Amino acid sequence: MIVFDLECLNGHTFEGWFEDKDDLNSQLQQGLLTCPVCDTVTVSQKVHAIAIRKSADVMNQKAVRANQEVMAELTEKVAEYVERNYEDVGTDFSKQALKMHYGAQEYRNIRGTTTKEEDKVLSKEGVPVLKVPILKKSSDDLN
Repeated sequence: MIVFDLECLNGHTFEGWFEDKDDLNSQLQQGLLTCPVCDTVTVSQKVHAIAIRKSADVMNQKAVRANQEVMAELTEKVAEYVERNYEDVGTDFSKQALKMHYGAQEYRNIRGTTTKEEDKVLSKEGVPVLKVPILKKSSDDLN
């Protein structure tokens, strides 16, 4: 069985179940299909967006590019916020986070790096961690 979207002369859309494409065409030619809304027998198969591949691909590419630009801008803003508002503890991140988690050290906003093993330990201990990509600075920013 296969489902096809159908549309009547008056613009009502509905689905029809058929054995195959030949079954659909046969029923259309014989006038056996009627619109469930207005009972007209002037029915045709509705064109799917998949059938309009080139324009859909172009639209999808534009949407993907727009999403990438938005995500890049958002990532940059988050990274800048973290850099300004969190203390850099470098490779001691895991140790510092665990101390704060268990109350051995006063809580503060920290940032740093972890290994995969440290990530597993932090996760197992229930320490909430958010990974934020580090943005490379251009050579102009370094002077």
